[in-house]
Amino acid sequence: MRLVAALASGAAVGLAVALLLGGFAPRVRRGSRLADWLVQAGSTLTPVRFRLLTLGVFVGAFATFTAVAGVWTVALVPAVAASLVPRAYLGRARERRLLEVQRAWPDGLRDLVASIAAGMSLQRAIETMARTGPEPLRRAFGRFPLLARTVGVPAALEAIREELADPTSDRVIEVLIIAHRRGGSLVPEILRDLAAATTRDVWASEEIATQSLEQKINARAVFVLPWIVLVALTARQGAFRDFYGTRLGGLVIAVGGLMSLLGIVIVSRLGREPDEPRVLAGRGADS
Repeated sequence: MRLVAALASGAAVGLAVALLLGGFAPRVRRGSRLADWLVQAGSTLTPVRFRLLTLGVFVGAFATFTAVAGVWTVALVPAVAASLVPRAYLGRARERRLLEVQRAWPDGLRDLVASIAAGMSLQRAIETMARTGPEPLRRAFGRFPLLARTVGVPAALEAIREELADPTSDRVIEVLIIAHRRGGSLVPEILRDLAAATTRDVWASEEIATQSLEQKINARAVFVLPWIVLVALTARQGAFRDFYGTRLGGLVIAVGGLMSLLGIVIVSRLGREPDEPRVLAGRGADS
């Protein structure tokens, strides 16, 4: 009965964690924050599946730590930490993917300028970039030639913009849509200025990420290590397991767990780089 109660309690906490992570992770419903976040990470998971994955990791970790420590309250906080792994993994994948695309845009824009200067139309220049441009943009624009012929250039660019789901790409593609619709001799100059501005944005993002990496690693280590030690101390029969199996031991764990979770939330909030809003998302359709 104790095991059943422990698993039930763990499942309830895990569901709460999954729902909270869904709120913090910045589509089935198109346009939701979690859905955009998953798209930016390159994941095929829907928000519901992501929450179920988080819950499944929590329950599995909770059962494992309970079996090792012998005290379900000891297993609770490490299981919560383990449930953060999918979000952390996808978060890193999202950062890498967005940074790859952002790094590729300056060279991609310069390729467009060179093609236009050689006498190509903007559509032909984009098709050329899709074949010979930087690798991240080749992957992103691989479908552009077919889409442009079937639904038109603006709609093709809008579709690619929604797949990239990136504020930098939003700005660039918005300019490309306007340039295609209005044309003019100023297009190359506008693209050169955009390439220079995007380059500065990439440099700033890389510098911020480099400076904050060590602090993020230290914060996570300070949060996780004490609980791993606690699980190790209670892995065998003895005074530690006996104490933490009592109500007083449970109270100590509850207070310590709340303080740890509060600390990691505060540190994460303070160290979080603000996400640039996608203010231009979907505007092409309305223009």
